[in-house]
Amino acid sequence: MKAQGGKSIYGASVGILMLDAHFPRVPGDMGNATTWPFPVHYKIVRDASPDLIVRRGAEGMLGNFIDSARELVRDGVDGITTNCGFLSLYQEELAAAVPVPVATSSLMQVAMVNAVLPAGKHAGILTISGSTLTRTHLEKAGVPDGTPVHSTEAGKEFTRAILGNELELDIDLAREDNVNAAQEMTRAHPNLGAIVLECTNMVPYAADIRAATGLPVFTIESFVSWFQSGLAPRRYPR
Repeated sequence: MKAQGGKSIYGASVGILMLDAHFPRVPGDMGNATTWPFPVHYKIVRDASPDLIVRRGAEGMLGNFIDSARELVRDGVDGITTNCGFLSLYQEELAAAVPVPVATSSLMQVAMVNAVLPAGKHAGILTISGSTLTRTHLEKAGVPDGTPVHSTEAGKEFTRAILGNELELDIDLAREDNVNAAQEMTRAHPNLGAIVLECTNMVPYAADIRAATGLPVFTIESFVSWFQSGLAPRRYPR
């Protein structure tokens, strides 16, 4: 048996482009390495603050993300994702710039989730910033027209602390914001059959949302786990 070289790093098939942020990343958060049952390789895109990417349309940052994606490929990853659903804006450009698969946003799951739901049911999106999640973001991720969108912006903690890049996060209040927003969406849309969490920082609260609404909840964790399973299929003993 011979080993094949050509990479700098082995065993981490997924490369994650990270925003340049310092808020707490609790277990479940995409940026907490303990979240993943497989190795991942992180690359911080300097100056890509949460406010710039989410509230200001990632203005002027495309080149930085392309350069960082190419560095991840040179390091040896087999596929690339990002830690912000709003980076669906760059899906086409990043996919064209690197020779590996790219899955920028949890929003890319919406059409797939719709396909598995009972007749008459559809997915809704819970986002950190409904006021700045545009039709362009949704179109770039392949989200069908008419998909309900609800936000945590009216909450006490989650949106403010994450987008403000604060150094302290009240986890209980953040959970409450996410659960309340999800429940409001289900009340407003009786035909909702599932919830897709846009924000990668919402993953720690997915189980609470599921318990409170009774609906399946899909996250960046579920999306990247699916993505990774194609990049590095499990080998079974014979």
